[in-house]
Amino acid sequence: MDKLISIVIAIALIFSISGCGAQKNNNAAPEPAGQITDIEINVAALSGPTGMGMAYLNEQSDAGNTAYRYNISYASAPDQLTGGLISKEYQIAALPVNLASVLYNKTGGEILTAAVNTLGVLYVVEKGDSVKSLSDLAGKKVIASGQGSTPEYVFNYLLEKAGIKDSVEVEYVSQHDEAVSALASGKADLAMLPEPKVTAALMQIEGTRIALDLTAEWDKVSDAQLVQGVIVVQKDFAEAHPEVVEAFLSEYKSSVDFTNENKEEAASLIEKYGIIPKAAIALKAIPNCNIVCLTGDEMKTSVSDMLKTLYDANPAGVGGSLAGDAMFLK
Repeated sequence: MDKLISIVIAIALIFSISGCGAQKNNNAAPEPAGQITDIEINVAALSGPTGMGMAYLNEQSDAGNTAYRYNISYASAPDQLTGGLISKEYQIAALPVNLASVLYNKTGGEILTAAVNTLGVLYVVEKGDSVKSLSDLAGKKVIASGQGSTPEYVFNYLLEKAGIKDSVEVEYVSQHDEAVSALASGKADLAMLPEPKVTAALMQIEGTRIALDLTAEWDKVSDAQLVQGVIVVQKDFAEAHPEVVEAFLSEYKSSVDFTNENKEEAASLIEKYGIIPKAAIALKAIPNCNIVCLTGDEMKTSVSDMLKTLYDANPAGVGGSLAGDAMFLK
């Protein structure tokens, strides 16, 4: 009987302590259910296709529906991400594939590639109807954006393979919008652009059309998959918090799937977070943006093949050397 009384008292004491704890939590500011917030996770992405797959993840993080709290910001140009990655302000970032290699080399292996997030998004847009193949660009002028990054190296590679590199005048401008403006003003009839600027041009400028899909042209002359964007992560952060990186990649993949399967809702979120100014443009562009989340061996093979192709064309474009498997998240 004494033993039974002792057990009853112990149980009552446990409930009494639990009740006090619950009361204390009720007086405190509520935390998002299930979301861990005491680890600083700053994520950066580029506006456009490289960041479009991040929009749903951004909303879910803001709502407290992700495993961890992600502080996500967007930049309009790759060089705006470089300093923050080198200084370790950003733990995770989405950026051009060649820049991932450059940063790996520049930091002595401190920035690792974790996933492919964007395949080919480049097109030649024409105000007119004279270009039906790459060879038709011979003797013509093309306004282009993306100098010093993957678009320039991809376009040069294709022109070289077509044997017309020396007969095509390519004028690079600093922003994609400048190339669109050149088409609109009549300064140029041809522009090499990425999505979603292609869709913006088609919607805004009468008489424009997609003349060339550069992914299709690439596939004709290269065995490498046309990779344009990747997810990178700080090596020391990945080693200290492997569970965070694993959770992020899983939730990012879900975000990519949502973008591709729920285009209207995704387009609204893309506008909400300023990744693209207008949801209408995002909606039409999503099918042409090749937003993916490739990890593991598929990621390693596609990135390695792409970087080897870029290296053969211009070693400086990938940081002067190829790192091989060392540049990938284990």
